[in-house]
Amino acid sequence: MTSTLRRIIDCFSDCSGCKTCKGNARQDMLNMNQDTNCAPMLTQGVRLHIQDRYVVMDNGIVQVSLSKPGGIVTGIRYNGIDNLLEVRNKETNRGYWDLHWNEIGGKGIFDVIQGTSYRVIVENEEQVEISFTRTWNHSLEGKYIPLNIDKRFIMLRGSSGFYSYAIYEHFREWPGFKLGETRITFKLRKDNLIQLWTKLSSIPLAYPEAVLLVNPLDQRLTGEVDDKYQYSCENKDLRVHGWICFDPPVGFWQITPSDEFRSGGPLKQNLSSHVGPTTLAMFLSSHYAGKFMVPQFEAGEPWKKVFGPIFMYFNSAAYGNDPLLLWEDAKIKMMVEVQSWPYSFPASEDFPKSEQRGNANGRILIQDRYISNDCVTASGAYVGLAPPGDAGSWQMESKNYQFWTQANENAFFSIRNIRPGDYNLYAWVPGFIGDYRHEAVITIISGCNIEMGDVIYEPPRDGPTLWEIGIPDRSAAEFYVPDPDPKYINRLFVNHTDRFRQYGLWERYTELYPEGDLVYKIGVSDYRKDWFFAQVVRKIGDNAYQGTTWKIKFELDNVDRNGIYKLRVALASATLAELQVRVNDPNSNRPLFTTGLIGRDNAIARLGIHGIYKLYNVDIPGTRFVKGENTIFLKQPRCNSPFQGFMYDYIRLE
Repeated sequence: MTSTLRRIIDCFSDCSGCKTCKGNARQDMLNMNQDTNCAPMLTQGVRLHIQDRYVVMDNGIVQVSLSKPGGIVTGIRYNGIDNLLEVRNKETNRGYWDLHWNEIGGKGIFDVIQGTSYRVIVENEEQVEISFTRTWNHSLEGKYIPLNIDKRFIMLRGSSGFYSYAIYEHFREWPGFKLGETRITFKLRKDNLIQLWTKLSSIPLAYPEAVLLVNPLDQRLTGEVDDKYQYSCENKDLRVHGWICFDPPVGFWQITPSDEFRSGGPLKQNLSSHVGPTTLAMFLSSHYAGKFMVPQFEAGEPWKKVFGPIFMYFNSAAYGNDPLLLWEDAKIKMMVEVQSWPYSFPASEDFPKSEQRGNANGRILIQDRYISNDCVTASGAYVGLAPPGDAGSWQMESKNYQFWTQANENAFFSIRNIRPGDYNLYAWVPGFIGDYRHEAVITIISGCNIEMGDVIYEPPRDGPTLWEIGIPDRSAAEFYVPDPDPKYINRLFVNHTDRFRQYGLWERYTELYPEGDLVYKIGVSDYRKDWFFAQVVRKIGDNAYQGTTWKIKFELDNVDRNGIYKLRVALASATLAELQVRVNDPNSNRPLFTTGLIGRDNAIARLGIHGIYKLYNVDIPGTRFVKGENTIFLKQPRCNSPFQGFMYDYIRLE
């Protein structure tokens, strides 16, 4: 590979005539030169070559070399390229499973998982599956995470790629631990122009992951910011991402066909790719959630989980064809993999096949007497099965499996291919605040088809709406997102729906409000223009900041002084912040309400538009209001870092 490798990432979930290629991609690929390996028609069976230190899977399209017994991917030969992975890296730093863990109360340890034994699980012309295991015993305490780990790799006949999955198991007799992160990492070859920047050509910014490119090898990128968090994506949309090399035209893609094994549910944000060039398959992380997302396993707590399989897909095109058609083909391939889930070919009994799983169906309705006397359909609702817990607990669930779908326009939902086990049914509905949880525990057994009928969600409501700010959708994207400072721009996100992914937007608040804070007047202000997307601190000097107090001004023609008004504050994100609410008296010693210190989402620094959803319901005695103009003060006093603050989802006074 001798030319620029281009990162391609799309938050993308539907390509049957998709919004990107509008259904034309398949025909475009068919029109490409027949040398294209996007859908090869080869008859060679799969072969397994076992050597002293390596094992090679080969189906005539792709050759994958793995260390033996370590199970590290050391080489990927494809389309005449001897190795798609970085040959200048040590073999243990090319393609690998890794994790970050710690003993309870101990320091974090990064571990590239090396197997200690190897065996062939399946070997025939249609399929090869090989296993690399590392078993734990008490002599390894403190050195390795107390898990048995079985890494699997699969190659199929005629497939332009390979699959990988792993089984993690903790026994009751073993000590406890915390598992902060686990993933698959591939570090791609960066010959000549592929490495876009080096430490000598970039300037570090507010945190190590963000750099300003001042003299990159590709001069077109001069003056841009690169930051791996710019390419984060929600689980529900993170189906395919990867890289394209233009000479020769080759694509390297990571396809995740299901979210069932990822932590945090459909809205959890994860990393995808970053400069290196590196591509990731993230299974468990605390990004955009904080330490409370990190699962802790106690001594005496048995646990087993299957992560994956995920698919590493490679495609190529003849010279003269548009290399970006490889991206269109990758999306088509992604849809094929999604529709094939759960796969029928993994050999492990811990991965249940379709006939061993169950389904749950129903319809979700909304009952809000201030909208309608009748139930209304919750079209577009997110409905899922996750381990039993409180309403909304699925956001922080990271030990087990989750299964989600979206209700159709008539509010019917069907959750398919659920692993056997006990679950609660959870839901949230765009346009409505709060979380739904069905009280009954739902037990899934092999082959079951549970009909739940109508489930009714009553969102929090004490009275009619006096006013509201924003859209209840668990995101701050509808609010004012400023243009980035011109010296920190990434042109990828100019005029992009994810314009919030630009670096340094938090600093624009001080420029817009150098002295006084934001004032929002109900009936006059427009939240799309006048409500900054994040309540951040104000910079007042070098490494010096002050808290901010936002004001909501509104008129009341009449006041029920004997009644209780309800202020609903839905937060899309919080980072080491505190929300204090005062009414008509900004100087009162004690606020009417405070959250206390909350949140470790770090979504402001990590260029997100939401983290963990939180809903606060504040009782305001009618005696606090006056006829005429009133002001609610929202104060965030914590100011030790530029990244402390909130993102609001929605505010309503009833």
